[in-house]
Amino acid sequence: MKSTIFILITLLSFNFGNSQIDNDKVLHFAGGALFGLAGAGIAKEISNGDRYWTFAGAVGGALLVGLGKEAIDSGQEGNSWDNADVLATALGGVAVGFTIDIFTGKKRRKQASANSLTYDENLNIFFKNRLPSLDELRFSTSIIHTE
Repeated sequence: MKSTIFILITLLSFNFGNSQIDNDKVLHFAGGALFGLAGAGIAKEISNGDRYWTFAGAVGGALLVGLGKEAIDSGQEGNSWDNADVLATALGGVAVGFTIDIFTGKKRRKQASANSLTYDENLNIFFKNRLPSLDELRFSTSIIHTE
């Protein structure tokens, strides 16, 4: 439900923002988001899922494309370099980087709780409501529990 409301608000803000912002900037933002997604995917594969490198890949991919596009535009007759276009493209990558971090954060929290220590009823019965010593745990393969 929260995700649906978030997506709805985001889409409405894009609709209202489109009337306030030049169409060219919206296209640069969308292009930055697209290439930021590609950069994040590449960085995530290379770094084995490191969240900081994934975010850097999203921003780096968008920034690389934005700088390249403006370099091509400045070489054409009648066009010039526009820092606002580069910023809009980079912001698309930042938005994708934050979005990926938010949605993969839920997965990290679930994995962390799954990897945490859990209560084992069989172990409690075996050690009769006391904590086992390190020596007892070290030789756990030689201890046989029978009921």
